[in-house]
Amino acid sequence: MPATLTIHDETTSGQKTNTFTLDCLTERLTVRELIRARIYQEVQDYNQREPEYFRGLVEPTDAERVLNGYKLKARRKIDWEEQFKRALTAFERNGFFVLVGDKQPENLDQEFEVKVDAEISFVKLVPLVGG
Repeated sequence: MPATLTIHDETTSGQKTNTFTLDCLTERLTVRELIRARIYQEVQDYNQREPEYFRGLVEPTDAERVLNGYKLKARRKIDWEEQFKRALTAFERNGFFVLVGDKQPENLDQEFEVKVDAEISFVKLVPLVGG
């Protein structure tokens, strides 16, 4: 029986900006697998509907950050594999971190147990301007 993970995007102040669910068929996941599943789902959802804004984890190529997510300069399908590579790079460069329950995995290959109704947060870090 699949477990349902509740995924939240959060600001550093704890404000939830986006929430969705992800079905998981395995008992254990690595952070890399979690990011892959999330990216795949959000890109598939976008590509099916092609709304005005992409509300994803990382900015697609040829897009600009706006209040409601990212606006592509021209509407098009997004490549989930490219987004996945961008997300892995962002994680490794501290562009965001992941909280599984109340624990923060430190690397992409760290495993965690998938529990029924688990809550996972992706906290995007915004670089400071100036210095």
